[in-house]
Amino acid sequence: MTLRLAFDVYGTLVDPMGMADLLTQDAGDTAQTVSSLWREKQLEFSFRRGLMRVYEDFGVCTRQALRYAMASHQLGLASDREDELMAAYLSLPAFDDALPVLKALQGRYPLFAFSNGSYPALEKVLGHNGLLDQFEGLVSVDDIKSFKPDPAVYAYARRATGAWDEPLCLVSSNAWDVIGARAAGLKAVWVQRDPNKVFEDWGIKPSAVIQSLSELPKALKQV
Repeated sequence: MTLRLAFDVYGTLVDPMGMADLLTQDAGDTAQTVSSLWREKQLEFSFRRGLMRVYEDFGVCTRQALRYAMASHQLGLASDREDELMAAYLSLPAFDDALPVLKALQGRYPLFAFSNGSYPALEKVLGHNGLLDQFEGLVSVDDIKSFKPDPAVYAYARRATGAWDEPLCLVSSNAWDVIGARAAGLKAVWVQRDPNKVFEDWGIKPSAVIQSLSELPKALKQV
């Protein structure tokens, strides 16, 4: 049986915290804190929309989270500056280990990008970093109007990657994503980029834990 790999994008292949430098002109010394809150609320808003069944694409969650993060620090943004930052989000930098590992795995496993992001956003951010051509296909939650970690999203990923009768393995740096995938019956590798990050104790374990994507080819032999 052929193991198929589904790579999370934001936080796994590209770095959302890359926005902190751009926020310096808007938030000064609090740019890092604002950037962290922006990311935290982006995820929270998507989770809530999934539960409430009031779907808007990930870009809407991202914009609303940016507004919240700025307002929480008593900061404001002109509409044109907000648009600039949203456009910059489509050009987030890739982690250094992303492209080399995708090239190393290409031809050995079917590779897919699997994300809460919309197709246009994925094509933009992956294309910007030279990652897009490494994938056999893209899988976006936009097709079913919900967000990870909704079990329906992981079931859809099986269908979209052709993995109904074959194993599908998520590769993600987001522990909540790994837990969601495992709960839905997928294999999942957790990329623990920050050694201080703690994996939530839900009684659900990753199939493997790695500190860098460079360790993935070896880890997959044991998945």
